[in-house]
Amino acid sequence: MRKSTIIIFSSLIVLACGAGKNVKKDYSKAPVEKYMKSISPEDLKKHLYIVAADSMEGRNTGTPGQKKAGKYLISQYQANGMSYPKTADGWYQKVPSEFMSRAFSPKLGDSENIWAFIEGTEKPDEILVISAHYDHVGMKNGDVYNGADDDGSGTVALLEIAQAFMQAKKDGYGPKRSILFLHVTGEEHGLHGSRYYSEHPLFPVANTIADLNIDMIGRRDDDHASNGNYVYVIGSDRLSTDLHNINEAANKRYTQLNLDYKYNDRNDPNQFYFRSDHYNFAKKGIPIIFYFNGVHADYHKSTDKPDKIEYDLLSKRAQLAFVTAWELANRENRPVVDKDGK
Repeated sequence: MRKSTIIIFSSLIVLACGAGKNVKKDYSKAPVEKYMKSISPEDLKKHLYIVAADSMEGRNTGTPGQKKAGKYLISQYQANGMSYPKTADGWYQKVPSEFMSRAFSPKLGDSENIWAFIEGTEKPDEILVISAHYDHVGMKNGDVYNGADDDGSGTVALLEIAQAFMQAKKDGYGPKRSILFLHVTGEEHGLHGSRYYSEHPLFPVANTIADLNIDMIGRRDDDHASNGNYVYVIGSDRLSTDLHNINEAANKRYTQLNLDYKYNDRNDPNQFYFRSDHYNFAKKGIPIIFYFNGVHADYHKSTDKPDKIEYDLLSKRAQLAFVTAWELANRENRPVVDKDGK
C-alpha cells in the first residue's frame, strides 16, 4: 500500500513538471524590477576593485594585465552559468596586432574581444548587443592608470546586466531575442575591437537589432556637481525613433534619471558620438545608444581609481541599460530604422 502510494505520487510530480514545461510565460507578469535591483552597488564595487586593480597594470591593449582582466570576466560568466555563443570557437574573438596598426602609433600586441551569450527563446536569430571596452592605457612612468571609470565602470556593468538576465532566465523569463555581451578591446587606441567585430561579425549585421554601449558611467562631471541623478544619452535618435522612445519609456517607468542630451547635439564640439565603440555599429546602420557620465578631472589620469566611483550612480545607470535591453529583447518588434544616422 505505502509503496504504491509513493509510485502514484512520484508519477504526479513527473506529470506536473512535464506540464509546466509547456506553459508559456506571460512576460507582462515578469518581476522586471526584481531583476533590475539585482544590479547592486555592492556587486559592482566587488567586480571593479578587481578589474581596475593595480595588478591589472592598466589593462593596455594586448598586455598581460588586460588578458588577466579578461580571464576574470570569463570566470564571472562561467560562475553565472553562461557560455560563449555556440557558433564561436571559444570566449575570444582574436584581434590581431596588424589590424590595430596605425601610423605614428605604438605597436600593439595581439588582443581579444570577449563575448558571452544568452540565446533567445522565441527569436534567437535576432541579436541585441550590449558592449563596453575593457582595455585602458596601461602604465606610464611607473604609475598604473587603473581606468576605473574608463571603462571599468562599463565593464562591470555588463557583468551585472548579464547576471540579471540569467536570473530572469532561471525563473522562466529568458530573453525572447538573443543577447551578445561584448567586451571589446583596443578602444583607447582607435576603437579597434569594435571595428574588428563590425567587419567580422559573428552574427549577420542585418540580424543585429541594436547596440547599447556603456563607456564611463561611474562618476559625475562638473555640470552635475550638485546632482548626480543623470546620464548622458548619445545617439539614441540618430537611426531609430523607436529606440529613443524605448529608452525614454524605460527610464520613466523604472529609473527616473535625468536623461541629458547635451552631447547628442550634432554641433557639440566634443563629438562624443564618434568616440566610442557604438559608432562602429552605427556606421553599419545598427541603432545605438551610448551611455556616458561625461569627463572629469581624473579622465585618462592615474587618479581614475575605484575609490572615486559613486557606486549608487553606477548601479542606477546600469539598471537603465538593463531595463532598456529588457524591452528590446522582449518586445514584439525590433526597433525600426527610420533615420540616416547623421
